[in-house]
Amino acid sequence: MNSLMPALTGAVASLSLVAALFFLRFWTRTHDRFFLLFALAFAIDGLSRLVVVAIHLSDESEPYSYLPRLVTFALIIAAVVLKNRK
Repeated sequence: MNSLMPALTGAVASLSLVAALFFLRFWTRTHDRFFLLFALAFAIDGLSRLVVVAIHLSDESEPYSYLPRLVTFALIIAAVVLKNRK
């Protein structure tokens, strides 16, 4: 199972980058910052997962591997809060 992890992480990273392109396309049409923040969040997630696979980080309990995820979730929360703000 351990030899399958880089392939699965690469698949999740590529799908995150596809989602980023999807939201970027909607941002170019609407110029709504909701879509821009989601595109940034998914791009950061995809790139950070690619870096984890590229440097062969064997233990994801390292605190540095969670920092991009924190930024990703903060961007998603900010997008939802800004969208629902009056």
